Amino acid sequence: MLKKSILIVAIAATIVSCQKDEDDPYLITANQVGALKKDVTINQLEAIFEDDSIVKQTSGPETLKSTDAIKVFDKEGKALLSLEPLQEFDSTSTIGYIQILDPRYKTKSGLNTESTFQDIQENFTISRIENTINAAVIFLDEINAYVTIDKKQLPADLRYDTDSKIMASQIPDNAKIKYFMIYWN
Repeated sequence: MLKKSILIVAIAATIVSCQKDEDDPYLITANQVGALKKDVTINQLEAIFEDDSIVKQTSGPETLKSTDAIKVFDKEGKALLSLEPLQEFDSTSTIGYIQILDPRYKTKSGLNTESTFQDIQENFTISRIENTINAAVIFLDEINAYVTIDKKQLPADLRYDTDSKIMASQIPDNAKIKYFMIYWN
């Protein structure tokens, strides 16, 4: 009888824990960023963020940039997220990219916009690191994310070199995240 009681309590605790994770308005997983799920369409955003402000940043023909970016701000005017649809200018499209702007959005392990490279290494498997002009781009496939580390935080010999392979061991533990992006495609 005691074994059954312990088992029931353990199952109930697991269910409550899972329910709590799904209800977290700032949780980041492979298929979720807060209230946003991977299958949400652009035309559903107004209902999801009904208490927040949504600003669509559509560029016109006078600019070279062609995007349909959407920024979400909370009631106090603080930027939360920047979204881009998978298909530009299509309100029925799902979300392709999400830039995390607010540190309240975080993974179960606590990774957020204020994290360091050490936080990444301790909690995730790095899929690959790409060397770009101004940043090291670190891919975390298990959560469909990539983060960038500004090259100003890297050793001098890597700052102006785009050809060398950047190894995780070359990135200082205290290097701060510059951009935290989720991709759903």
